Amino acid sequence: MAIEKDVLDQLLAGRDPQELFAKDGLLDELKKALSERMLSAELDDHLETEGAAGAINRRNGSSKKTVLTGTSKLTLDIPRDRAGTFDPKLIAKYQRRFPDFDSEIISMYARGMTVREIRGHLEELYGIDVSPDLISTITDAVRIPMIARSHSDMMPRSVPR
Repeated sequence: MAIEKDVLDQLLAGRDPQELFAKDGLLDELKKALSERMLSAELDDHLETEGAAGAINRRNGSSKKTVLTGTSKLTLDIPRDRAGTFDPKLIAKYQRRFPDFDSEIISMYARGMTVREIRGHLEELYGIDVSPDLISTITDAVRIPMIARSHSDMMPRSVPR
């Protein structure tokens, strides 16, 4: 599905072309707007499902949540329901990173960058200050299952797994 030319013209009107891809530029604004629209649609679906089951539940404002993306930090307005039963799928309750953010860090780690180099790279390119502990947690989540699998492959078949 292509975006209509008129819509693009409206988005680009009066903007400096060099700032479109910069931090807090048009792409970040679009990520925020689209994310909030999807979260709102998720809540609508949740309320409809609960309403069909006979439960009475309504919107109850929103709360702010800062999430890391592959290029920046976004502060999203996460919608809430009165009963507190809404659990968004796009950004889960305790999730602080978009899924693509983890894959970017894993990609840099796989290329041989150290945790400190990854941190410096994210800071330099995107202005994101990420702790070395967060980077280690992300890389360990991938590395530990790989190590366990490689160790089990090296074990003789007579040893129970």
